[in-house]
Amino acid sequence: MSPASRDALSAWLEHERAIKGASTNTVTAYTGDVTEFLAFMTEYSGQSQGLGALAKISVTDMRAWMAHMRGTGVAARSLARKLSAVKSFYRWLSERQGFEPTAVLSARAPKFQKKLPRPLSEDAAREMIDTVSIQSPHAWVSARDTAVLTLLWGCGLRISEALSLQGQDAPIGDVLRIIGKGNKERLVPVLPVAAQAVDTYIATCPFPVEHNVALFRAIRGGALSPGAIQKVMRAARMQLGLPSSATPHAMRHSFATHLLNAGGDLRAIQELLGHASLSTTQAYTAVDTARLMDVYQSAHPRAQRSG
Repeated sequence: MSPASRDALSAWLEHERAIKGASTNTVTAYTGDVTEFLAFMTEYSGQSQGLGALAKISVTDMRAWMAHMRGTGVAARSLARKLSAVKSFYRWLSERQGFEPTAVLSARAPKFQKKLPRPLSEDAAREMIDTVSIQSPHAWVSARDTAVLTLLWGCGLRISEALSLQGQDAPIGDVLRIIGKGNKERLVPVLPVAAQAVDTYIATCPFPVEHNVALFRAIRGGALSPGAIQKVMRAARMQLGLPSSATPHAMRHSFATHLLNAGGDLRAIQELLGHASLSTTQAYTAVDTARLMDVYQSAHPRAQRSG
């Protein structure tokens, strides 16, 4: 990669981070995807990919790259993600360099079947929390894991959001202020049972609650990692005979689905989850056709007038 291309990539990544609010994980993925693309083009063309060369990439070049990626075993879903990153970079670069990016932007992503989230049933979610509460020989660790899972199911938090809570957030009140993906802020109502679970954890935790320190602690006092919660859920689901899809994120799916099943408004649930798109919320909510028809029949003006 030429110095000019490297500088352009760095500037784009900073734009994504500062202007669009891309998370650290997203920026890391973008860096790998676009660097990998540019490395292929350098080898494929036999010349360094400076800005001039980047402006001349053709449809044939794009097809060659995509064929190469599939040939190395990259799945269709992963290739679609990589292509999206490359297109974003090119869209930004072409606006600043004044070249036509159609060859890159017209590349079609491979088709793949989207995996719908698989929430737990209400009984399974309760059993998961009950089982996790007795996994550890340390009472405070069991209380900690119970509190985290209760926040996921009871408040619809992402695991990263729950573990980003700090001492200054305690005691948990009626509402939590959450900074989610893209640095988007939302207010999430807290059920009394969730607040109580966190209080119980704090009361038993051997480490002090400190203002700017992670609220949920690992066994040695450091910040709790998502892997620890994934591990304890893995053990619990084996005991309960639940599928591998019973993960921390499935608890968040369950929050949305159970709310909608109970008559919750999809737009309100979208706000609670912090989704920018309603379609994302719809994918999270596994609601049967009969439930959707009930909502339609009871809410649609035409259906009400004809009833």
